[in-house]
Order: sequence, then C-alpha cells, then structure tokens
Amino acid sequence: MQFDLKKSDRKATLDAILERLEGYYDDTAKFPVSPDIDVKEIKAFINEQSLQSGGNYAAAIESVFKGLEEYAVHTPHPKYFGLFNPRPNFAGIISELIAAYYNPQLAAWSHAPFAVEVETKIIKEFANLFGYSNDKSDGVFCSGGNEANQTAVLCALNHKYPDFARNGLLGTKKRPIIFCSKEAHHSVHKAAKTAGLGYNSVIPIPVDEDLKLDAAELSIALDNCRKNNTDPLMIIGTAGTTGTGAIDDLEGISKIAKNHNIWFHVDAAYGGAAILSHTLKNQLKGIEYSNSITFDAHKWMSVPMGTSIFITSDTDILGRTFSISTQYMPKDAEKLEIKDPFSHSIQWSRRFIGLKVYLSLLFYGWDGYDDIISHQAHMGELLRKKLSQNGWTIMNNTALPVICFTDEKHGKDENFTKTILEKIYQSQKSWISIYPVKNINTFRACITNYNTAENDLDELVSELNNERKKYLK
Repeated sequence: MQFDLKKSDRKATLDAILERLEGYYDDTAKFPVSPDIDVKEIKAFINEQSLQSGGNYAAAIESVFKGLEEYAVHTPHPKYFGLFNPRPNFAGIISELIAAYYNPQLAAWSHAPFAVEVETKIIKEFANLFGYSNDKSDGVFCSGGNEANQTAVLCALNHKYPDFARNGLLGTKKRPIIFCSKEAHHSVHKAAKTAGLGYNSVIPIPVDEDLKLDAAELSIALDNCRKNNTDPLMIIGTAGTTGTGAIDDLEGISKIAKNHNIWFHVDAAYGGAAILSHTLKNQLKGIEYSNSITFDAHKWMSVPMGTSIFITSDTDILGRTFSISTQYMPKDAEKLEIKDPFSHSIQWSRRFIGLKVYLSLLFYGWDGYDDIISHQAHMGELLRKKLSQNGWTIMNNTALPVICFTDEKHGKDENFTKTILEKIYQSQKSWISIYPVKNINTFRACITNYNTAENDLDELVSELNNERKKYLK
C-alpha cells in the first residue's frame, strides 16, 4: 500500500478534483440552496461505500462530491441568508491545501518558526486595529469562537485567582460569576461548564429596547452578586449578537468593569470585522478598553472554518494560564526570546490556522476587506429598505447586515413564520432562519456572502411576498 500514490495517479486525481471544485465554485448559484432531508437515504448512501480494501480513487472522490453536493445546505450560495457561514475566498481555500501539504507543527516555535511568526504578526495587526498597543497585546489562533471564549474564561480565572493554575476552583472561597447579555452566544455557558464553573455561574443580563445588554441591570446584578456572597469574575460584552446583530455598549460596560475591577471580555466573533470597514468601525467604540477579544475570521473575513483569534491586552496571562514544562518538547529555541504555542493556548499539536488570514491579506489587503465588508453592510441596508417598502416590519436595530423582520399584522401568529419558512425551504431557492425578537418569531436574514447582489435580495423579497399572499388566502 502506497500512501503517497504514484505521481501520475496523484496528478490525475488532483486534475479531476480541481475541475470539479472549480465547477462548483463558478456555479454555486445553480445548486439548490438546501437539500431534501431524508435521514435513511443519507445513511444508506454512506453505508454502501466500502471501507475495506480501497484502491478505486475515482469512485471514492465521486462519492464524497455526491454527498457534499446532494446532502448539504450550500452555505456558499449567494441566496444563503442564514448563519455566519460565508462563501470562502479563494486565497483561504488554497491556504488549506498548502497547509495540508507542508503540514507544519505549530506546537513548538522551533519546528515552524515562519508559521508561528506569521500568526504573531497577524495577531499584533488585529490588536492594533482594535486599539491595543503593540507592547501590551498578545493572542493566539483558535479552532473557533467557542475555544476563544473558553480561553477568555480561563484567563479571567487565572487573573482573578493567582493560584488558580495550581489549586483550581478548590482554591476559591466564593463561586465566580460571569455576566453577559441574554443575547450572548451559548458558548459562554459551554465555557463555564467545561471550566468547571457550571451553568449557574453565568448570569444573563436583560437587554434594552435595542437588544443590547442593559447597563443598569448589570449594575444591579453586580451588587446582588456581592450580597449573595459570590465573586464577580468577568463581564462579557457582545459585538454582533448571533440572533440580531446587536452591539452592546462596550464603552459603558468597560467603565463598569473597571469600577468593579473585573475582567472585561468582548465576544466580537462576528461583528469584530466591522473594525475593517471605514463605515462601520465606530460601532465598536470601547472595545479598546477590554481585557480580551474573541474574533472569528471564518465569519466576516470569509476564510474557511475554523479560524478564530483570541486577543488580550495582558501580555502575561496566556503564559500564566497555559504554560507547562515537559521533558520531550524541543528545547532548541529555549534561549531565544520566543513563546512556544503549546504553552500559550488550549491546543497542543495544531495546524497552521493563521495562513488563511495571512494569505488572504496578501491577496486582497486591508483595503480589499474594507470594500467587501462595507459592500455587505450596504446590501443589508438595501434589504431593510426593500422589506419595509413591501410591508414587512424590521424588528432589530443594527448597522450590521442582520435583518429580523415580520409582518406586523401576523407576527403573533406562530404558524405564520413557520409555514412560510417551510415553503421557502421547499423551494430550495433561498435559506433564512427564524429568531425570536421581543417574544415574536421573526424571519432572520443575514448577508454572509460577498457575492450576494441586489437581484438576490429582490428575489428573496419576491419569494417572501408570494408565500405571504398564499398564506393569507
């Protein structure tokens, strides 16, 4: 068995794969956005593929293409208006191929100095964009926003309790408490659970009329925390909530956190990319006062999953949280002023995640991202306008291209959104979701694709109008 294959077989396989991939990349819009879901059919298709002997490369590749094309929501489609799953840019795609071929091991600096230093440069660039100073910033690439948010919780614990790395939660006298908006991502709860704090350590704060964390309610919760003999650990502000795209008052929250001397983390997994747009960056005012930031490049920067960054203004905290001494890790760079990634993050062995961002910036530059993100924000404004002109009511207020809407006359009719959404899915022309806003189930459309154009918006509005008309008959 030759794992390498013959050179001729490799070339033939790559040629066939590239032709198929290029066809998909060029003609994504021709695919139905969503598939017909038949669990038995999908399982049967997978089970009929033999895993015993191998050898038929063409058939193996064909089965994978068939599975991905027929049994998946096509998130790269220009009429996918769903979650933050954008069409990946070409530089990000080829970065995955390059990283897989060279397969650098980023656990130790000495094994992959170029790759580690590239990631360090990118982290510093983002730290500067977010308002951190060069000499007071640090960070690490993560597998996703969940890992980045968990890193934030662990850093807050090690910051609050100097002996936490040795004694853990057994060394704390009071229950540590995390405060976040009710609209915050559930990775906060997962981080609390996996850090050993438990769900009850997370206090969700009510939101105001604009669906932002209510600062007055936060202050009350902090006072109650001390009265209840618990210990405020951190406040998490959200820059671009998953449901409505709301950006919390980061400046106001930072002042509260400073007054109470607790860690302030900003989950900017989605909305953080607003910093790259000259029209949107002011929306993140106050993020520069945070102790740490989560940012997902695989969202609005349109690189393949998963590409997340954890950034902090505390240059020592990652080392204090994750540093560990081993006998078997390489020592050939121990006299240099470097940091081994394995002692700087949750991950140990890991791939060259940052290449997707680095090569994308080499291809398109910060200016290119300014254009693309500003364009998507403009498409969001256009969609709001078109929906309003057609009698739909916009239920959220954000500068980000996340639009929650309903027909005010039928908003409280639970079957209204459910029935229309089912019809939209059955048509396989568009993909949107449902999200509750102020106790009303609304349609949620998000511009996630840099190729989404005005005609795509017109088609979506037309589909919604037609289904509404049918529902009312």
